[in-house]
Amino acid sequence: MRYSTQVERVVFRSGGDLLVGDLHRPVGADPGAAVVVAGSWTTVKEQMAGGYARGLAARGLAALAFDFRGFGESGGEPRDLESPERKVEDLREAVGALVASTGSDAVGLLGVCAGAGYTAVAAAEDERVRSLALVAPWLHDEGLVEAVYGADGVRARIRAGEEAAREHGRTGRTAYVPVVSETGEAAAMHGRCDYYVDADRGAVPEWPNRFAVMAWPGWLRFDPISWASRITVPVLVVHSDDAAIPEGVRKFRAGLSGPSELRWLSGTQYDFYDREPVFTEALNAVADHFRDVPSRIL
Repeated sequence: MRYSTQVERVVFRSGGDLLVGDLHRPVGADPGAAVVVAGSWTTVKEQMAGGYARGLAARGLAALAFDFRGFGESGGEPRDLESPERKVEDLREAVGALVASTGSDAVGLLGVCAGAGYTAVAAAEDERVRSLALVAPWLHDEGLVEAVYGADGVRARIRAGEEAAREHGRTGRTAYVPVVSETGEAAAMHGRCDYYVDADRGAVPEWPNRFAVMAWPGWLRFDPISWASRITVPVLVVHSDDAAIPEGVRKFRAGLSGPSELRWLSGTQYDFYDREPVFTEALNAVADHFRDVPSRIL
């Protein structure tokens, strides 16, 4: 069954800053599970997080997509700083905002790409979270980071990030590089990143395509795979061997201590963000997972 949807602006605080979100509600659906959605690194709620939130609402689930601190409409400085620690804290506050707005006691977290790592840690820490779903997850540890960036690349990025942090401490200036660039090798993602350069897809006006250089040390040292053993709620992972670091998915799932399902689809990383039929296949799987949680947990 498909529902018509409505969008409600939600504001809440995290770390003293005001955060802004879009709560997508299904019209006429019985109250049930509600979901907080986190998109890929550097993104805003108008990108893939909003797409999944709208799709979940159309399938009868209230879903909140929001801007993390320093991104989009939300407050917070420095701007566009990819801080795993800060994003996990924001997710905790977003869960509280969703509970207050919907009254649901069956809250799920959905993480897309890098958002998967943040939602995984949040699910391990927050007893209010009853289920977790990860779509095209980017999950790394020290070894996989080195495999992706190379040992020299990791060291160079950490050095650049530490110098940028010192410069910020001295002057207040935040050094940036593009998130994506097909020609600039200094970009956080260099090469063809079709989702992010297409105005009909991810190149939305709200997304400035900039990456705070001082984020590199925290990002590269972030290890969501090590948190898997602390996650006891039901977990669904939807991925593809042609998407980002599938080995990270296998390592993460092997470490889970609770019930889990791994569903392999066909598609590239960016197909999972908005391309058919992969997007709808992933969305249907996630919606079924979250709809089933109240009967299993409560």
